[in-house]
Amino acid sequence: MALAYALAYPATKFEPAGLVDLSSKTERERLSSSALKGFFNLVTKWHVRDEDARELLGGISSSAFYEWKKTPNRLLDVDRITRISFLVGIYKALHIIYGDKLADEWVSLPNKNAIFAGRTPLQYMLSGGLIGMQTVRKLLDARRGGR
Repeated sequence: MALAYALAYPATKFEPAGLVDLSSKTERERLSSSALKGFFNLVTKWHVRDEDARELLGGISSSAFYEWKKTPNRLLDVDRITRISFLVGIYKALHIIYGDKLADEWVSLPNKNAIFAGRTPLQYMLSGGLIGMQTVRKLLDARRGGR
């Protein structure tokens, strides 16, 4: 019993936000349009080629990509909302860690971190898909938190 008490979290006033239930169509409807608008703004600031942007979304056709860009009011599936969420988190973390210019260039710069093996973070995310995006997000959150 003493061990369980010793390992308990300390009392805090922090209340974590509830998880968004992405299996809920209503939640995805609420998030999809703003997620797509944010995604297109983000890839513009990062100067990501359309071909690579399509791959970041999970590999969609050119026609679908341009239709989504023109009319972002649509329902996204869980995978695409999750991908966009990781990318927005990466964008936010970069802008907390670095000035705007470096933050927007960072994904396209070769990186000496062992995770990237000399590749750019964008190349890493393109080859690693969702897991690659999650890894970059965790790396930047750790840097941001001083870990």
